Amino acid sequence: MSTRPEFFRGLVLAAATALLLSNTALAETATSRPAAGPPSVADLAEGLLDAVVNISISQNVKSDDDDAPMPQVPEGSPHQEFFDEFFRGPGGDGNRPRTVNSLGSGFIIDPTGFIVTNNHVIQDADDIEVNFANGSKLKAKLVGTDSKTDLALLKVEPKKPLKAVSFGDSRKIRIGDWVMVVGNPFGLGVSVSVGVVSARGRNINAGPYDSFIQTDAAINRGNSGRPLFNMQGEVIGINTAILSQTGMSVGIGFAVPTELAMNVVTQLKEFGETRRGWLGVRIQPVTDDIAESLKMETPHGALVSGIIEGGPITKGEIKAGDIIVRFDGTDVAEIRDLMRAVGESPVGKAVDVVIIRDGKEQTVHITLGRLEDGERLANAPVSQDGEGVKPNEPPAAQLPASDVVLGMKLAVLDEGRRKTFGIADDVKGVVVTEVQPNSAAAERRVAVGDVIVEVGQEAMDTPDDVSARVEKLKNDGRRNALLMIANKTGELRFVTVRVE
Repeated sequence: MSTRPEFFRGLVLAAATALLLSNTALAETATSRPAAGPPSVADLAEGLLDAVVNISISQNVKSDDDDAPMPQVPEGSPHQEFFDEFFRGPGGDGNRPRTVNSLGSGFIIDPTGFIVTNNHVIQDADDIEVNFANGSKLKAKLVGTDSKTDLALLKVEPKKPLKAVSFGDSRKIRIGDWVMVVGNPFGLGVSVSVGVVSARGRNINAGPYDSFIQTDAAINRGNSGRPLFNMQGEVIGINTAILSQTGMSVGIGFAVPTELAMNVVTQLKEFGETRRGWLGVRIQPVTDDIAESLKMETPHGALVSGIIEGGPITKGEIKAGDIIVRFDGTDVAEIRDLMRAVGESPVGKAVDVVIIRDGKEQTVHITLGRLEDGERLANAPVSQDGEGVKPNEPPAAQLPASDVVLGMKLAVLDEGRRKTFGIADDVKGVVVTEVQPNSAAAERRVAVGDVIVEVGQEAMDTPDDVSARVEKLKNDGRRNALLMIANKTGELRFVTVRVE
């Protein structure tokens, strides 16, 4: 019995020792952990707030414009009656002219008064006003816009130099880096939020140069055009979009990176417009089927589907069917890479372009044109004889055609069929006169009136040429036939059609 007190004293001592060791280990673990984030961004924000502005625009809406946006009040508001009478007029017929206002954000990049924002913030504005952090206001003039990157540059005339921020290098940021955003959500005034870089190079199909920074920092309505700062206080992005069904922040926001924005802003400031390089080719993706048809190990590059007449390609340096795999030292993994590299190049620059033609790489030399001029050429109508019919409509008269090949009936493209289908004079090949439902060709949306120019990179002149070439591809063990197809105006595209 005398040993029991000693036994319990031993248990208490052991428990106390274990507790002490546990607390010591926890303390050591806490001190060895890396910081979870910056303890405060107050000092950083304090030096930047004056450079971020609120932008309000007004737009005069014609009284007969039924589709124009109109301010809304909550359902059942006691002011609903007065609201309807003021904006819609007596009887609510909408005959009264009205002014629509909207809000956004922007930031000062030059003490003399240059301000960057989103194009969609000021689009169609009749009046632009910039509200500064100190409560002052100035009217702004629109210097230039770029719809492809959704950027705009404004200019105000201040009485003294303004607080400005500088651009940083967005290429140096990493996923997980801390970022801070300053803007004007819901018109409440300057607000600060913090988050991390969630992803880079995001493509949300907003434009041809999509390569957004994704962040979880809160972005809401009214934040469009606000700057995305790194922890050194440099702008590394311009917030432009959110992914949300309600329009409220759900932690997925997108910013135009400065590596893309800086060149655009510089051109808008200097010229009032963008001046992008232009290669003068139409391109499409290299799919798995196309890569297999061309015996490529992995799909990569941009497939040239046509050359725009009057562009930089004047001597056949690049041809339809070539695959561009490198442009001016930049690898082209997909068509987006080529579009960005060309668009960021100066007009008139001589560049080396690496292409794959007939399975072999070769380098060609091109002097770039200007994209803005090229867009006018690309959209110009192609001259043609005869009145065309829609591709999916049957021709006015049935003409003799060949046997079925890949689910298509084909015919020689003579003058009669050229006139019947409204096909341009410079289009050469074999015309499709019928497409069987649920056939291999129908799966790829080949239509009546399309012209097969090439099969397996060989030119086609007659239906027998097509049949023979398809049979040869089958015997070679190919699963797909690569067809170059022209529409009635001569615009080319490539499709792969199953040959089994």
